[in-house]
Amino acid sequence: MDGLSLRNIDSGIQQAADGFQNKSVTSSGKNDIKSNEVADSFAGTLKAAIKNVDSLQKEADIKMQKLATGQSTDIHGTMIASEKAEIALKFMVQVRNKIIDAYHEIMKMQV
Repeated sequence: MDGLSLRNIDSGIQQAADGFQNKSVTSSGKNDIKSNEVADSFAGTLKAAIKNVDSLQKEADIKMQKLATGQSTDIHGTMIASEKAEIALKFMVQVRNKIIDAYHEIMKMQV
């Protein structure tokens, strides 16, 4: 799908999440524990979303293989699963792009 893979998306999101986590410093220069916890839960939420997209793609692949081999005749279910996977991936890519844009904006800020 457009040359994108979940590994590339996952690594990009992980880099952005790591960057947010590393920049969690208060004005006094001390690490803010609450910010680290938020960054950890943010990264965890992103990883869970990526796993969800991956499972949708695997489900669509299995349905396509069954349809192609004649084990299934459910064309509608196969197409629905395929479209769900495609839409989820496109959405995840857009979320990744917004996260990376936000990270770049934060890096431009003067402290």
